[in-house]
Amino acid sequence: MVGRIWITVGRLMVVLLFIASTVGARAVVFPTTSMPGAYEKYTLRVMNERAVPTLRVEIHFPVGLRVVSFGDVPSWKIQILTDTTSRITGAVWTGVLPIDRFVEFPFLAVNPKDSTSLTWPTIQTYANGERVEWTSPDTASKTPVATTLIADTTPKTIKVSRTSLYISLAALLFALTALGVALRPRGVDVSP
Repeated sequence: MVGRIWITVGRLMVVLLFIASTVGARAVVFPTTSMPGAYEKYTLRVMNERAVPTLRVEIHFPVGLRVVSFGDVPSWKIQILTDTTSRITGAVWTGVLPIDRFVEFPFLAVNPKDSTSLTWPTIQTYANGERVEWTSPDTASKTPVATTLIADTTPKTIKVSRTSLYISLAALLFALTALGVALRPRGVDVSP
């Protein structure tokens, strides 16, 4: 049982590290955790931190992820990138993202069946020609790559034996009896 608790604590620590790794990023994919084999709606969120508009956003999808559909984003055009087998490998959106704004690009995908970490290399191009590549694996970098943890993070049920249950009920009954005795009114002493 103690081993199961440590496994659960370890899983929670991994999830927290992945969430912390996205805090400094300005090109982030949500959700940051998902289940193996799940049919998931992902959203790429990009912020404009420069004094000129963003005109282009490009993302490359992780190997093992099967992208199946894209959501429409008003005033943005999409170009879907594929390989020689027609597998969707990335997408390029073009439009205008004004200063101090953000935009979200939704897409649907089927996760890999095994636990893994997905990375989402993203390139943001500004009107002045500057390109920011959100690709650094270093989470302390100024341009960290967005990540999503694919793992079964649902809490596992712990089986309780009948013996443990009966002992717990007996202890509870004993405690309630002791409390009742302790709170019972005491007789009044009338001796002179």
